[in-house]
Amino acid sequence: MRDAVIVEAVRTPIGKGKPNGSLAHVHPVEVLAHTLRTLVERSGVDPARIDDVIGGTVDQVGEQAMNTTRYAVLSAGFPESVPATTVDRQCGSSQQAVHFAAQGVMSGAYDLAVACGVESMSRVPMWSNVPPGADPFGPGVAERYPDGLVPQGISAELIAAKWSLTREQMDAFAVSSHHKAAHAWEQGLFDAEVAPLDGVARDECVRPSSTPETLAGLKSAYYDPGFAERFPQIEWNITAGNASPINDGASAVLVTTSETAARLGLRPLARLHSFAVTGSDPLLMLTGVIPATEKVLRRANLTLDDIDLFEVNEAFASVVLAWQQETGADPAKINVHGGAIALGHPLGASGTRLTTTLVHAMRARGARYALQTMCEAGGLANAMILEGI
Repeated sequence: MRDAVIVEAVRTPIGKGKPNGSLAHVHPVEVLAHTLRTLVERSGVDPARIDDVIGGTVDQVGEQAMNTTRYAVLSAGFPESVPATTVDRQCGSSQQAVHFAAQGVMSGAYDLAVACGVESMSRVPMWSNVPPGADPFGPGVAERYPDGLVPQGISAELIAAKWSLTREQMDAFAVSSHHKAAHAWEQGLFDAEVAPLDGVARDECVRPSSTPETLAGLKSAYYDPGFAERFPQIEWNITAGNASPINDGASAVLVTTSETAARLGLRPLARLHSFAVTGSDPLLMLTGVIPATEKVLRRANLTLDDIDLFEVNEAFASVVLAWQQETGADPAKINVHGGAIALGHPLGASGTRLTTTLVHAMRARGARYALQTMCEAGGLANAMILEGI
């Protein structure tokens, strides 16, 4: 069977997902179009050769409705013949796009494919696609979970309680994320992956001066008396400091075969080795990264010790710390350039953002194998293994 390799990977700087954010003035279609345009410029690929563009977006409504990826393709100046689709696997949407693109290339359905994603949370706030009073779950789910499902912040609190994670541990993890991201910027480690947009050249949420003492002063972000009564084990230690912010941004990777890359004179950054997706308890919701990691390692016939770098999406510090506790992964190999707590989490863009950061980190560090995994709303997770070339 054919292989699949990533030959280019870019992302925008990540802005605050607020009206005064650095990218809030840019339409989400244009944010994504910028990464697509940069992708073909840097790779030198004729966009007419691209067989499909698969994009992730979570809140597909308003300015992110009607297949945003298609209009980004047109805005980027690609030929009208280049198709596009937009997928939703919640926070893992663009990682799922990578899986689909790679699987299409490996099967022979595509020779060149783009996986990408965008979210403009300043212009299309989270949950904009669920009007007030609407029920996105339906009566069957209500019957199956009669006590009701919970928001992600409550799931993050339940994870912290189940794995006995303290406020100090989670705050220390968050501070480390900011320091690693700041160091990566200082050392120029993001230069190869970031495509400045409208004068914005750096991630807006990185706080180099973050300290445990500063974070210790923040209040609980999700305290609710009803949930406190239902879940007395919760200690209410999730704050804005140890959770990811809301953000604007886009990212994209170009996927092809080794043979096509050689024919076109492209330099592969990494080979897409193995994939897994799994469901998990929708109440805890964010723990799927644990079985997904086990599943993808089993499929790859590798062990945790074979992996040189990990990217585990930092939706909340409790998610990554619980994953690390369960897997035993070396903390020094996890999110080495910082994660979403510092860099930001523009939902639909985060999957390919992690991939972009990971492939460049692999090349810089000479890593042989790397593993990426993401928790997703509804009790889902994607995982994949990349191999250095």
